[in-house]
Formats: sequence, structure tokens, C-alpha cells
Amino acid sequence: MHTSDFDYHLPERLIAQTPVEPRDHSRLLVVDTATEELSHRRFYEIGDLLRAGDLLALNNSRVIPARLKGRRPGTGGAVEVLLLHRQEPGVWRAMIRPARRLGPGTSFEIDGASVEVLEDTGDGTRLIRLQDEAVIHSAGETPLPPYIH
Repeated sequence: MHTSDFDYHLPERLIAQTPVEPRDHSRLLVVDTATEELSHRRFYEIGDLLRAGDLLALNNSRVIPARLKGRRPGTGGAVEVLLLHRQEPGVWRAMIRPARRLGPGTSFEIDGASVEVLEDTGDGTRLIRLQDEAVIHSAGETPLPPYIH
């Protein structure tokens, strides 16, 4: 299997820009494994589809507000950070722009909190130390894919 197996054209008019309300009215594609027939249903109908012994896995994870905007002290230059993974308390793997100007040892501020670039990992990301992780929730924005306007 290759990731290209999942490439397909999706017309822009079919890309939801906001969640449906009420939420349980979202569309549900149902595959009958015995006949391989497809049917289009609504999520609120899921109770009609489940049978004794079926497993329903729920995902209640949330996206953190991982997109942060800051400024370089002195120059006031804009900095944008996308937090990817928490390595340890206060230390994150992140993508940073402008990356070339923010090498190890440089620092900048986000909402008054100091951020230090610790390491260039060599894969396009940096390890950074956030002076105060509370800035994630006070100044962070939820990252959206480019097809959501």
C-alpha cells in the first residue's frame, strides 16, 4: 500500500468549512461488509447500525492551540511557531518561521513569555523551551489545514 493510493480529487464545494449543527447530523458512510454495498446515513442513526458484540471506539482527543505568534526582541520581527510534540515539560519540537534567523541560542517572545531555541534537529524542526507553557492557551490558535478558510 502506498500513500498515493489515497490521492483523489475532492471538489472544494464538498469541503465543510464549519461543523454541521446539530453535530449528530454529520454524514456517515456505511459499508455492508457482506454485500460491499455503500449507503449514506447520518451519525444519529448509528444506534440502528450497531449489533451485540460490535466494538465502538471513541476518540475524545482535542487539538491544542499549537500555532503561536511572537516577536523578536530588539527588531520586533515576526515569529510563527507550530508546536508538534512535547519532549518534556517546557521543551517542544516545533516548526518555526523564519527558521534561518532562529538558530540555537536565539530567543523571542510570545505574549510576554520568553522562548529559547535549543537545537536545530536537522529535519526542519527545532527544539524550543517555553518559559511558561500557559502561553499555549493564552496566545495559541488552533492550527487549521490550508483547505479550511
